[in-house]
Amino acid sequence: MKMKEIMLVQPGEIESRSFEIISEELKMRNIVLPKEQELVTKRVIHTSADFDYAETMTYSENAVAIAKELIRNGAHIVTDTNMALAGINKKTLAKFGGEAHCFMADEQVMVIAKERGVTRATVSMEMAAQIKHPVIFAVGNAPTALIRLYEMMQETDWRPAFVIGVPVGFVNVEVAKELIMETDVPYIVNRGRKGGSNVAAAICNAILYQL
Repeated sequence: MKMKEIMLVQPGEIESRSFEIISEELKMRNIVLPKEQELVTKRVIHTSADFDYAETMTYSENAVAIAKELIRNGAHIVTDTNMALAGINKKTLAKFGGEAHCFMADEQVMVIAKERGVTRATVSMEMAAQIKHPVIFAVGNAPTALIRLYEMMQETDWRPAFVIGVPVGFVNVEVAKELIMETDVPYIVNRGRKGGSNVAAAICNAILYQL
């Protein structure tokens, strides 16, 4: 089998060349991304190598501008996996006074979830709602996290500052995303089954890198 030609790229140029390729392929597909959303969607494509995101990424009005302003004003980020937490650029977030959290491995969360017969993600969202700062929820794995956020919004006057809803999977994933899009909370959601912790972190970083 004939080996394909290897592209010679300096280590520091790999990411920029990747984004050039993404831009070229989007053009070939006749896809023009809205300017405000462009860098976020491109970073998701860069993370996943999946151009379906160019069609399925969904943004509430002025979503990126709102998320940037929240971070500038010290918003915290809560994820539903330690993988997403690890992937977020916490150094940049800290420059604006924000912190990133994941409560999934918290012992109290595990005990409460077992007692109530619910997922840890459900309890994690309840714990995160107690943070005394505006919170951006970045959900990449657990649809039950999005469902609980929706329920809390229906039950009380509490509101998350922003929701990034990109869980991946087959059970309740699509309906959980649709529920978030029915609320009055600003959001970035990927319609359909695709998503993941890496996508949630990529969206956070795409916003952070614009600051």
